[in-house]
Amino acid sequence: MNKVILLGRLTRDPEMKNTTTGKAVTRFSLAVDRRFKNKDGQKEADFINIVVWGKQAEFAAQYLTKGSQISLSGRLEARSYDAQDGQRRYITEVVADEINFVSSGQKGSSAGSQQTSAPQSANNNNMSVMGLDEDFHLMADDDDIPF
Repeated sequence: MNKVILLGRLTRDPEMKNTTTGKAVTRFSLAVDRRFKNKDGQKEADFINIVVWGKQAEFAAQYLTKGSQISLSGRLEARSYDAQDGQRRYITEVVADEINFVSSGQKGSSAGSQQTSAPQSANNNNMSVMGLDEDFHLMADDDDIPF
């Protein structure tokens, strides 16, 4: 089984391109915190290359930005190619199948969890979930929960 689940923040804005056949492909890097601190007591992160294809790629390029916190699931893929200098290059990346918003990357705006299959409103502080009433809005923080 090849299944990867990650939670992290985008280190740069996604870059979308189209293949020669016209299929959209978007790439970005995700900073994922390690569970433990190093010997100096500092948190460390891994920087993982992510690839998204098709409609998900178009959505990621349009709505994700540097600093956005997302979760994703997908598969790990390793490949190699011959570079222009004649050297063999090896790449390991995650091919994402599903992306969920955790926060927008803007200070003070938490979006809860939202799948990329639902369009995000232009205002990140007031995102509504597709398929629900327009009056439904995700709460900004746990202090707003009435119990």
